[in-house]
Amino acid sequence: MKPTKAKTKPRYTAADLADVESPPLTEEQLDRMRPAREVMPEILELVRRFRGKQKAPTKDLISLRLDHDVVDHFRARGKGWQARINATLRKAVGL
Repeated sequence: MKPTKAKTKPRYTAADLADVESPPLTEEQLDRMRPAREVMPEILELVRRFRGKQKAPTKDLISLRLDHDVVDHFRARGKGWQARINATLRKAVGL
């Protein structure tokens, strides 16, 4: 009795191969790929600048609708406008 070959799914479908906008990468292209940290370290540095998830959040993330003129007033004073809104609200409620 001959051993049967296990049927495997094709690596690419006909639709993949017909997509000229995004053709599948060749083995040669895959072999030439390098980690992003070697190719574009400056872009990775930009990504690392953003804070991750807080371990013990002290604030709640909410969605709040405000009038355009109110938002414009706080944004016009530059960075930190959301913190200034928070401080104004704390003062208004007596905290």
